[in-house]
Amino acid sequence: MDAWIEELGRDPLVPLAGWLAEARAAELFEPEAAALATSTRDGKPSVRMVLVRGVEDGDVRFYTNRESRKGSELSENPRAALVFHWGPPLRRQARAEGIVAALTAEESAAYFETRARESRLGAWASPQSRPLADRTELDALLAAAVERFGDAPVPLPPFWGGYRLVPQAVELWQNRPNR
Repeated sequence: MDAWIEELGRDPLVPLAGWLAEARAAELFEPEAAALATSTRDGKPSVRMVLVRGVEDGDVRFYTNRESRKGSELSENPRAALVFHWGPPLRRQARAEGIVAALTAEESAAYFETRARESRLGAWASPQSRPLADRTELDALLAAAVERFGDAPVPLPPFWGGYRLVPQAVELWQNRPNR
């Protein structure tokens, strides 16, 4: 077996988690940001940035409004790909492709509770993937969420939750001289 394969180990998510930790330690802007590609049942693709909130237990986790375009596409075609790109000083890229499944309400709620209160209110207010007339409409939706919950705890919205991407393929790339 090649030495580099032994170095990586048998589980490519182990070095991916390490690279993510190194990106955080390097204080890169949004080191958890990854481009997530999904597609409709008939293969019409779309891609957007998400924040990965875990590389653990054989999967990569992210959270979103399930009524968004990505949520809709994942419900009709549960295959996706994501890519991290960490530029200087790390000069690395990591890709994962696989099957996506929704996390349980309990798993989603546990993560939701770790979010800042303003982010939890934003989850209630933001109609992801749906057009707004202007910024004042979004501000009004946020104000309504603030009024609705007052000082009470902000619960997990029924339309919001997490996903796990279980990789079938992982690619780790690091820039070297002459690429």
